[in-house]
Amino acid sequence: MEDIVTLGVEGIKKTILHGGTREKPKFITGTKVTFHFRTQLCNDDRTVIDDSKKAGMPMEMVIGNMFKLDVWETLLMSMHIGEVAEFWCDVIHTGLYPIVAKSLRRIAVGKDPVDWHIHTCGMANMFAYNSLGYDDLDELQKEPQPLTFVMELLKVQLPSEYDRESWALNDEERVKAVPVLHGQGNKLFKQGRYEDATLKYKEAIMCIKNVQTKEKAWEAPWLKLEKMANMLTLNYCQCLLRMEEYYEVIEHTTDIINQHPGAMKAFYLRGKAHMEVWNEAEAKDDFMRVLDLDPGMKKAIKKELAVLKMRMDVKNEEDRLKYKGMFAKIAREEESLELEIPEQTSPVQESPEEAPLEETAEEQTNSMQTTLEKMTSAQSGSEQTPSELLSSDHVILEHNNYSSTQNVTPEQTTREDATPEQSNAVQILLEQSTSEETSPEHATPEPTCPEQADQDPVSSDSEQTTPAQMTPEYSTPANEP
Repeated sequence: MEDIVTLGVEGIKKTILHGGTREKPKFITGTKVTFHFRTQLCNDDRTVIDDSKKAGMPMEMVIGNMFKLDVWETLLMSMHIGEVAEFWCDVIHTGLYPIVAKSLRRIAVGKDPVDWHIHTCGMANMFAYNSLGYDDLDELQKEPQPLTFVMELLKVQLPSEYDRESWALNDEERVKAVPVLHGQGNKLFKQGRYEDATLKYKEAIMCIKNVQTKEKAWEAPWLKLEKMANMLTLNYCQCLLRMEEYYEVIEHTTDIINQHPGAMKAFYLRGKAHMEVWNEAEAKDDFMRVLDLDPGMKKAIKKELAVLKMRMDVKNEEDRLKYKGMFAKIAREEESLELEIPEQTSPVQESPEEAPLEETAEEQTNSMQTTLEKMTSAQSGSEQTPSELLSSDHVILEHNNYSSTQNVTPEQTTREDATPEQSNAVQILLEQSTSEETSPEHATPEPTCPEQADQDPVSSDSEQTTPAQMTPEYSTPANEP
């Protein structure tokens, strides 16, 4: 059952969702309150902005510690232990919620609630709009609006019932705690417990920053706190150097130098950090700046420069050997690859003189057609003598044999290369020439002169005369008287 309760405070409405099981606790200054909260927009969807249960950890707050969102103290002090209530709060109470929510979100993920290492001008903080790093909070900061808080009170502890941490202290108590934390950090540093020392220095810095936010920037109280914070930050950086966190040292010392260019110790620590990360030029510049600010550091700076030179010489030699070995390895790998790849010889192209004289089937067919035409013309009246026919046939056969025997084995014959029609035509030609030689009618006439008697009617093997090259004086028609 929901009960609507009026708290008597303008701009606040309370609705009890679940009543508590115990009596209402007593709240005094320093009382520690543990609770869950859920923040929602006052729209139709009741959009959830933050939820401590989803974050996995409840919220803790100390009453009277000037919490930025002081309306929460009013809400919690109206509740019983175990009670769940919903509070509607007007915009006059929710203007600072985006800043508080940012810190709560950082705590939930294990980060510092304040960016203590960032130094900004007070005027810049007053007039400049800076992003909170969350889009929904940025929007809420630009346009503040009423919010609904659903709270569940888990536990209430009086000041004597718990050990107070630095965040639970008031401003006066924080200022008093800083020297104590500083001394504890120095003691741990001397013992070589650098990580534990950083925690003490860091806690002291947070105390100072929380108090410093309530002072006007660059006025005497603010500057006094700033000087204390810088001294503790440099001690913190000395621990980081021993822990080899060099880049974080460079970051923190650079922040101090940007705000206070005369901070000699910041230049010295940054120079040592640059030396450790091989930034030779930056280290020299910082060490020379130390000499300008404090000539009494000449002996220490001379020693640091000598160490820097020695370290850079060692590194340069190591780099030379490393790159030399790397290049030698690459050369060996390339050489091994060349040995593994076999040489590819280009195929030898045959010269035109060495190419075999092969006669195509078309050429053979044309040759046979010429022979058949001659036979036909001889039978029709212009017949050649048997010796002339033998001469022509002999030339053709020799030509075919020569063409077909190029680049073939002795077992291969011209008959295997010739077509059946070509073989039949040659056989007919041989039979006709043989019959004509044996016939008395076609006897070869004797040469009419001694010069003609010495000449063979068939050309020599070396000349291979074709029928087209035969002259009339070596062929006489058979019917010529």
